[in-house]
Amino acid sequence: MSDAMFLIVCSIAFFHSVYGGTFSNPTCAPGRYTITHLFEWKWTDIADECEKFLGPYGYCGVQISPPNENRVVTSPNRPWWERYQPVSYKLVTRSGTEAEFRNMVDRCNKVNVRIYADVVINHMTGGGSGSGTGGSRYDGGSLSYPGVPFSSWDFNAGSECHSGDGDIHNYNDPNEVRNCRLVSLRDLKMSKDYVRDKVADYMNNLINIGVAGFRVDAAKHMWPGDLRAVFGKLHNLNTKYFNSGQKPFIFQEVIDMGGEAIKAAEYTPIARVTNFIYGIKIADVFRGNNPAKYLKNWGSAWGMPSPFDVVVFIDNHDNQRGHGGGGGVLTHFEHRAYKMATAFMLAHPYGFTRVMSSYDWPRNIVNGEDKNNWYGPPHNGDMSIKGRSIKADLSCGNGWTCEHRWRQIYNMVAFRNLVFGTTVNNWWDNGNKAIAFSRGNRGFIVINDDTVDVNANLQTGLPQGTYCDVISGNYENGACTGNEVHVGGDGRAHFHISHQSEDPVVAIHIGAKKGSPKKVIL
Repeated sequence: MSDAMFLIVCSIAFFHSVYGGTFSNPTCAPGRYTITHLFEWKWTDIADECEKFLGPYGYCGVQISPPNENRVVTSPNRPWWERYQPVSYKLVTRSGTEAEFRNMVDRCNKVNVRIYADVVINHMTGGGSGSGTGGSRYDGGSLSYPGVPFSSWDFNAGSECHSGDGDIHNYNDPNEVRNCRLVSLRDLKMSKDYVRDKVADYMNNLINIGVAGFRVDAAKHMWPGDLRAVFGKLHNLNTKYFNSGQKPFIFQEVIDMGGEAIKAAEYTPIARVTNFIYGIKIADVFRGNNPAKYLKNWGSAWGMPSPFDVVVFIDNHDNQRGHGGGGGVLTHFEHRAYKMATAFMLAHPYGFTRVMSSYDWPRNIVNGEDKNNWYGPPHNGDMSIKGRSIKADLSCGNGWTCEHRWRQIYNMVAFRNLVFGTTVNNWWDNGNKAIAFSRGNRGFIVINDDTVDVNANLQTGLPQGTYCDVISGNYENGACTGNEVHVGGDGRAHFHISHQSEDPVVAIHIGAKKGSPKKVIL
């Protein structure tokens, strides 16, 4: 059996053994285990990215911005958050038309890159009236959304919400959090069969097109029983792209920082949840506030859910702006620490990993708050989304950050693919902020976040040979474009990492061993 076929067989067996929940099993093609969030990208650009980069570089899939018709907000000028105010479930947005959406899903699936739609089903718009991105009229005052259609009968009212003005004020009251309006957004009555059917119809339309799963926005603002009822109406995935009987992969946005009235554990029996504690604690380590040596027991021992119940990330579109669980996370504005944190996330087996891919905006920090956190994506004069450009080093231009294209990140995505199913072994630390560990006998990583150099002979657990450090370069045409690491017959190798390095990380794996054929991403 070839190495590639062995990896496929082992990967399928491992997934079946540990991902038992109906909607918790990632729908990745074999050998791929990380998704990226191409926040606010155009559908045409995502299709191109799937074919030219995400497929060849081993990404499992893309979380996309909400694909349904939304409110058009002109003050401030087309902010990102307008995408989170639905007008209807028509597939027309700033990202493109329904035809472009369908084309993207098809092209991405054909290169084994899955599409995960961000679905906003807790609510519709805020107040006011107007037309959405697809031309549908709405009136938030009278609760009229003829594009669905929804009427005043389909929203929670005083009989469900007892806050007085209909908005959430007390986050210690689970009933108020779930039955009242999140920042005045019109709260759908998900306990009603008609509403459940309309939401399920929308999600099933996406499934029939070929979407592989969903990120469910504001899940903590809906009752677990209501979500279970909606998900129970969902179709199996489209057999044009997926195996017969396969369920969509669902991860629910449940912000539970440990002191919340609503617990993530209420939702994990249904599907996965987004682990917001992860990014906060990782930031604390890689900003140097908590010694990295304590990462030795990283995972559930840190007060986080089971690794098979969560999607993990360093930051997301909300908390990188100070929203959704608050600030404090590392972002692309802190390049050095961000790359270290992401390397650790992708090297460690805990959770299903998501890499953020952002755009730049002019920050304006006043008393710790970014007054420009509303900025929408790079745009043209007519407010249409501007396409990303690609530079010679594979990074992006035109205002797009594209962390998923940073060499230090995309090579760690490949690292994760190659070591999947192995455990953490050969742990080493210097008693402070420098750590190292292997993943079975397939990969090894060293991270130096200390104020002194790492200069040590370490047990890698890897076979003898010369390996390319995939942080400083690539393995191309049988040679290393970056640094080399020589592993002896006893599995040991010498590592020297300056504490002043821009990238104080070394990572090696069997797919970048000199003299071996370059691994083919399947």
